[in-house]
Amino acid sequence: MKISLDLHIHSAASFDGRLTPAEIISAARAAGLDGAAVCDHEVMADISGTEIPEGFLLIPGIEISSDLGHILGLFLERQPETGSRKAEDVIDAIHAAGGIAVLAHPFQRSRDIGRLEPIVGKIDGVEVFNGRAARKDRDANRLAAAFAAEYGIACFAGSDAHVAREIGNGYVSLEVPELGAETVRAELLAGGAEAAGTDGRHIDVARSQHTKLKKQGAGPGARFRWMLFACKCAAEDIFRL
Repeated sequence: MKISLDLHIHSAASFDGRLTPAEIISAARAAGLDGAAVCDHEVMADISGTEIPEGFLLIPGIEISSDLGHILGLFLERQPETGSRKAEDVIDAIHAAGGIAVLAHPFQRSRDIGRLEPIVGKIDGVEVFNGRAARKDRDANRLAAAFAAEYGIACFAGSDAHVAREIGNGYVSLEVPELGAETVRAELLAGGAEAAGTDGRHIDVARSQHTKLKKQGAGPGARFRWMLFACKCAAEDIFRL
């Protein structure tokens, strides 16, 4: 059977997220997806009590900041214990927690391929399409795909959604005998996934920043700066069309 999965979605457990796991499932199914990974900043969201419909795979994950950028942990059994921000240590912590480690949008902020070479033998995958990456660098996804191809690393993709309408902007398609965590994990690691997606709207980045400000109880100055940022994002969307 052929399935499609969005492997990078944020819930309300992130400082800039607003979605419940149930809302993520609902939006993912509406987008025609068969599964999704909940990857919050630095913490695993509690999805234990979430009602998961038949024919849908909800993958526990995390997004951890490292000295080489963000690293996703997928199929986690528990919260990774990361006492260090060194990428090698973050990858080891994800593996120790039963997960697989994936470089998230590795060229969103830097085009330096050389910085990633020390972890080529340790990383399990590369996010070659991220629905938000192009806002920082139009070539970010192309560079990630070229990096994965050069080093023979498995391809992953996700929307990096923080609001519901972003879900499905990035996804992988793969053939599996059945929709189960172990079979999907094995096929992803074997490099059997095809990545695809659509660049998200810039205004949705502003929306997630607004969520962050509300959670922080930001003052008038920060809210004014957000308004300017939101106007910039809206203009970027208009001129991109």
